Amino acid sequence: MNEWLFEHVWITYAIIYVLVTYVYNKVFRVRKLPLLKDAIIYVLIGIGTFVLLVFQLFGLPIVLCLLVAVGLMLLVRVRYFVEDRQKRRAEDEGQSEAKG
Repeated sequence: MNEWLFEHVWITYAIIYVLVTYVYNKVFRVRKLPLLKDAIIYVLIGIGTFVLLVFQLFGLPIVLCLLVAVGLMLLVRVRYFVEDRQKRRAEDEGQSEAKG
C-alpha cells in the first residue's frame, strides 16, 4: 500500500487533506466561522497536509494513522447514537408505564 501511495502523490495528498479536514470539522470546529477565516483555516490545513505528505513519503504511516483516528471517531459516534436510542426507549417505556 505504501508503494501505491508513494507512486500517486497527488491522490495521497488528497486523501490526507480529506481525512485531516474531517478530523478538524468533527473535533475542533466549535461554531461556524466567517468565510474568510474559514478559508484561511483550510489553506493552513492544506499547508499542514503538505508537511504530513512529506512524512508519508519518508515512510511514516500518516494515512493509516488518520484512517485509524477517523475510524475511532466513527465508532464513538455510533456508540453515542446507540446510547441515545436506548435512553429514548427507556424514557418512552417509563412514560407509558406512568400513563397506564
